Amino acid sequence: MMEPEYEAIRQLKARYCRFLDTKDIEAWKTVFAPDVVVKLDMAISTGGADGQTAPELHGLDEFLPVVLGGVEGAQTKHHCHTPEITITSDTTASGIWAMEDLLLFPNGSELFGAGHYHETYEKRSGTWVITTLHLTRTILRFTPPADDRQPAPVTRG
Repeated sequence: MMEPEYEAIRQLKARYCRFLDTKDIEAWKTVFAPDVVVKLDMAISTGGADGQTAPELHGLDEFLPVVLGGVEGAQTKHHCHTPEITITSDTTASGIWAMEDLLLFPNGSELFGAGHYHETYEKRSGTWVITTLHLTRTILRFTPPADDRQPAPVTRG
């Protein structure tokens, strides 16, 4: 049987993905502490390489416009797998989640990525919330709209 705190954090991350993909932004905001600190890597980071981490975003007021601007009008898929959760006290925990996302934009372009969420959590007023989130990437592939793609070279044999 799973320990209740681990399961509560797993449920928290599941809601993160579902609320973001269904664009239920009011519900999505509830998975975060209002003072959440977020770092997003804008390039691939492996073996300790610099992932071109963007400046930290402090609080929901800074974080929400960045995420919502990136997914506006897009169909999205966010999946999180294989959680490594450590309970550090009665009210704190940390976790690393393997992740995969896919964004399909109205103009036909696509973004596919994979990597890891590195997070910390606090239990506030009896409910777990995300207090820090750092997204690192191991795959980041952007496919332009079909109209912008170069035709394949013609070979004659």
